[in-house]
Amino acid sequence: MEKTLVLVKPDGVQRGLIGEVIARLERRGLRLAAAKFIAVSLELAETHYAIHKGKPFYDGLISYITSSPVMAMAWEGPNAVAAVRQTMGATRPTEAAPGTLRHDFALEIGRNLTHASDTVENGEKEVALWFKPEELVDWPREIDRWVFEK
Repeated sequence: MEKTLVLVKPDGVQRGLIGEVIARLERRGLRLAAAKFIAVSLELAETHYAIHKGKPFYDGLISYITSSPVMAMAWEGPNAVAAVRQTMGATRPTEAAPGTLRHDFALEIGRNLTHASDTVENGEKEVALWFKPEELVDWPREIDRWVFEK
């Protein structure tokens, strides 16, 4: 079962879209494994975005993600990484498919509402970065047999 990190970034939090993000992922059939509303520390931001260090937008990215609280969540399910990214839409909101979160609620890449892990490997790493093992809840959901084949 894949796990993936989803962040409702400061713009999504400030616009009151946490519930919309959760509702869409739940309706998609994914299962919530962990969630916390946090102010992102400089250390966590720098670790999370380390891949972008040295790029022209890095400082702005760090400043932005630490500017307001985020809703951090771990979601799981078969093909969770692909399903979440499809639900969010393309990184550039003007290229996102109609019906995706970014198409429906965003206009610019710097205010695209969410972060979602881009690979299964990054999903595992990012979930481990944002959540301690004891914060992840492994729970049987009664509807899983109607959503997951196995």
